[in-house]
Amino acid sequence: MPHFLLRIRSCFAALMLTTLLTLSFKALPAAPVEFYGPTSVPVVVTTGTDQGYTMKVLALRTPRTLMIDLESLARTLRLSYRKEQDRLVIEESLGLPGSICTIMADNNFVRILSRDPELHQRVIQLQSAPSLLQSRIWLPVTQACRLMTVWLGREVVFNHSTSQISVLLGRKSFGESAGTIGVVPNEEQPAVDGSMKPDESVRTIITDIEVKNRANGAIVIFSASGAATQASLVKPNAEGYSCFSLEKATCDISALTKVYGSGVVKAITPKQVAGSGLQFTLALDNHSFVINSVEFQRDKKNYSYLLYIHCKADVEAIRRREKERQIAQVLSHDVEKWKLDTIVLDAGHGGKDPGATSGNGTNEKDVALNIVHDLGRFISQKWPDVRVIYTRMDDTFIPLHQRGKIANQSGGKLFISVHCNASPNRNACGSEVYILGPHKTKAALDVAMLENSVIRKEADASLAYKGFTEEYLIMSSMAQSAFARQSSSLAQHILNPPSPHPANKRGGVRQAGFMVLWTPSMPSALVEVGYLSNPGEEHRLRDRQEQAKIAYTIFQGVQTYRKNYETANMAAIGR
Repeated sequence: MPHFLLRIRSCFAALMLTTLLTLSFKALPAAPVEFYGPTSVPVVVTTGTDQGYTMKVLALRTPRTLMIDLESLARTLRLSYRKEQDRLVIEESLGLPGSICTIMADNNFVRILSRDPELHQRVIQLQSAPSLLQSRIWLPVTQACRLMTVWLGREVVFNHSTSQISVLLGRKSFGESAGTIGVVPNEEQPAVDGSMKPDESVRTIITDIEVKNRANGAIVIFSASGAATQASLVKPNAEGYSCFSLEKATCDISALTKVYGSGVVKAITPKQVAGSGLQFTLALDNHSFVINSVEFQRDKKNYSYLLYIHCKADVEAIRRREKERQIAQVLSHDVEKWKLDTIVLDAGHGGKDPGATSGNGTNEKDVALNIVHDLGRFISQKWPDVRVIYTRMDDTFIPLHQRGKIANQSGGKLFISVHCNASPNRNACGSEVYILGPHKTKAALDVAMLENSVIRKEADASLAYKGFTEEYLIMSSMAQSAFARQSSSLAQHILNPPSPHPANKRGGVRQAGFMVLWTPSMPSALVEVGYLSNPGEEHRLRDRQEQAKIAYTIFQGVQTYRKNYETANMAAIGR
């Protein structure tokens, strides 16, 4: 065979061999990830003294580590959970108010959200991202234990020698120092040569910024999670701008961009810079404040970075502000103390005590109750901030001494008792207002005796009114001397409102020993709205529309009293 043919044959054979080898290599399957098969890890849970249980969690062994199923671990710790595609949401209630942990596959950041809206969201950074295998989320066992320790505040520890997890749920106990709470430490990873080396990819996360203003400056607190990092500070320039920088750090830029309305710190603006650094620009008010220095230090215990801004302190200004603060507190206390926020309304008689009765059968107790209800409605409508207390809401018999107790126990600031008058003289007419005190006229004594006669209907009258004499009345009047001026003012305004009802003839303010006015420790007045013994007034008093007009007339008087009362007290407080 010619030589050139031999060469062609040889080349063809080589080409065929190469083709066959290429095809054979392409047909070979890719090498699978090597697992040593599914297994389980026992979890020994202690819930109290000599109390607990043991369960197992699913696990997978790889050449590098032991991974556990987070769903199984949550079930073992008796935590509720739900799966949402590539994430696992676990809820806990070991301590109030509880929190929610969200773990996402292929994401190094775990989000902890408290059910208490006042608490901030926490972010925990893991050394390696959780893996999604067989519809489950897996994490190296040591990382899973540390995550649960940090989140739940309970000790969750993996023992390499026994290959089991120990959990202490009975009380808060941390296997790590307090300075690392909220931080998942770096895990060591095998190097190519089999040795161990730290993972240098973990970064500091600034989770929150808080500014605490002080009389001599401010403290700026940068709360952090993740690994510690180097920090540096550039002192303020002539315009008042200072820069605080962190190496290998990150944050939520929009959430931590801050603007402040008062204090030396006007604004804080974060910026991610080249090389994975984080820079915060602080705008300081160097026009209103004399800034002496700005310094920083790392708080290892609370894992935060602190900036101390020292300003020149104006001692006189500090004293003045403190004095203003103290005065404001006193004013606030006094305003609340003297604020007319509760009015007690007392409808005379009731139940087995009809009070005065007209020839047509109109009972005083019914007229008084209707007027009191109307008066209370006007007060509630016009003054939503004022509480109305009724000694009786319906046709119920309430002893006289009990009515004052109701007023005192409810914290009343004003007591108004509504009645109807009666007289043997059928021509007697007009409204009258009484305050507590020794009677000065026989007419006042007669009215008081008529209203006080109800005690005969009270079962315990001999005990409740033991010692009620002229001397006791004088002592009661003296005890209420602090309210005498206010009671007299209240009575005058009720008797002479801005626009009195034209058909209502007015008598005067009188003083008598009404038992219902004994015990209320507040300005008090008893209103006799008219005479049921007078046929003309009886006709008006039993008319429902007229009763509402009478109630509004009383309200107008109380309205004037309240305005003058609160104005006078505010003026007294301001002096």
